[in-house]
Amino acid sequence: MEDAIRQYKQAIHQLNPGVTADEWAYFQSGFTIHTLKPKAFFIEAGKHNHQLGFITSGLIRGYYLNEQGEDITTLFVSENGWATDYPSLLMHRPSRYNFQCLEPTTLIAVSYEHIRAGYDRFVGFERNGRLIAETVLMEQQRRIESFQFDSAEQRYLDFINSNPSLFNRISLTHLSSYLGIERPSLSRIRRKIVGL
Repeated sequence: MEDAIRQYKQAIHQLNPGVTADEWAYFQSGFTIHTLKPKAFFIEAGKHNHQLGFITSGLIRGYYLNEQGEDITTLFVSENGWATDYPSLLMHRPSRYNFQCLEPTTLIAVSYEHIRAGYDRFVGFERNGRLIAETVLMEQQRRIESFQFDSAEQRYLDFINSNPSLFNRISLTHLSSYLGIERPSLSRIRRKIVGL
């Protein structure tokens, strides 16, 4: 557990080197550490999300069910990544997404209530929240723009270049869903790239 906390502290300091000892002590006082098995949910669709999670080990897949009942992968979150559904967190509404573990996963969660109380208590504390939100938002924006401007092959290449540690940890089915590419088409793209 100490390693997980040290890892989280390092991530916070990388985002905001100006975090004070008092701010960190307050932040840490609201931690809960979760050890989840594969297929366990951190966030479930239809339920309110009250927590911001930081993954210290493992892998989570975010997805939703479309009108045909198919699950559509929207994100993967692995070590040193932030896991939350911000619309559910900020607007107090049920999540539309499932965040499910693909591997044994350890994460540190902090309630949004604790975070908001920190905003009121410490002048610099809001910076942490803003920087975490910006990190999540930038990843979401990058994904949206990849669908708008990049070919299927480019989306695949960008994914494997940006996520080399995930390549052998996720199924081809989940990857094709995330990239918006039919599985046979993704297999053809992979064969083409290997043949280059």
